[in-house]
Amino acid sequence: MRLMTLLFAAFVSVAGAQTPPAARSGGNTTALEVLQRLKGMDIEASPALKGAVLRVLESTRGTAQFVEIVRDFSLTGQEAGLLEVAVNLPGESAGADAVRVLLKAGGASALEAALADTGGEAGRRLALVRALANALDPAGVSLLVGMLTHATSDGAIKSAAVHGLAGSEAGARALLGLARDSKLEDAQRSAAALDLAQSRWPAVREEARKILPPPRTADGGELPPMGELVKLKGDAVNGAKVFRDDRAACIKCHRVGGEGIDFGPALTEIGTKLAPQALYESILDPSAGIAFGFEAWSVERRDGEEVFGLIASETAEELAIKQQTGVVVRLKKTEVSRRDKQKLSIMPAGLAQILTRQELVDVVAYLASLKSGAK
Repeated sequence: MRLMTLLFAAFVSVAGAQTPPAARSGGNTTALEVLQRLKGMDIEASPALKGAVLRVLESTRGTAQFVEIVRDFSLTGQEAGLLEVAVNLPGESAGADAVRVLLKAGGASALEAALADTGGEAGRRLALVRALANALDPAGVSLLVGMLTHATSDGAIKSAAVHGLAGSEAGARALLGLARDSKLEDAQRSAAALDLAQSRWPAVREEARKILPPPRTADGGELPPMGELVKLKGDAVNGAKVFRDDRAACIKCHRVGGEGIDFGPALTEIGTKLAPQALYESILDPSAGIAFGFEAWSVERRDGEEVFGLIASETAEELAIKQQTGVVVRLKKTEVSRRDKQKLSIMPAGLAQILTRQELVDVVAYLASLKSGAK
């Protein structure tokens, strides 16, 4: 008891000297170390301790320590701070932990409201879905299903929701239910099929083969699970030919070096930026990760004509739309009656269905070989 009293006194003293910037610069280490020894204490019984804990909490906003303090002392009313961590660190354990703490503390409504905020900062909803997916919390299944079926969700959000659902048994079964009821779009069906084909639950794998058979390639074969697909050996030389032929027609939208049409993202060094699995995912589900600035737009002129493409530039008076041919159409703002951002990528899904399995593997081998400094 005496030790706890001494720790308490030490913590209150140290915490009282802290300011928010101190934590971020490393000056809060002593307070955090003492706080670890006090976790689990009933801070409501001591206003001094509660005030000290809240001061240190504020100094750790946006960090993993913030989540730990909220969890260790069962603090309430911290939804905004937990959401901040989830948005800023969606791919790290801290982001997933923030979501789990929120759900456990009854903060599902705060998460749901943030996920429904379509007018917020671009990328915020996607980051939250990724953090929610990484949390693998059964309580988050309904939220992920909601994002997957919501009309305002774009391809990247839906893809992240599919991957998140496939990671838990409850989520996987929810995916199977959506597929059974024909509530999955084609791109999401393909992603779900690949994910569930390698599910660690045998019953899920068996049912998925019946409801969600893996996509078939042009030679009639099924695509293997991603874990097996990335291990297949490809011929980069043949992949370069397939990349340029009229079936795949990749060169008609992408530039490699000085060759191709400047429409989609340049792929000259794509092998440096993306690992083989990410290359496969971008081909099989192109709407899952549309690069910033390459979102498709449908622009309707006042005369009823439609211009479809990417927004190349915009001023107060003019809108420039780059069409798939690479030609830029310039419209005065006064000519435009409506413009709608498209949810799907301009790159068509289903490329795997027009190539043989080996051709797909060869194309990925070719893309993986396109690295900085490569000849």
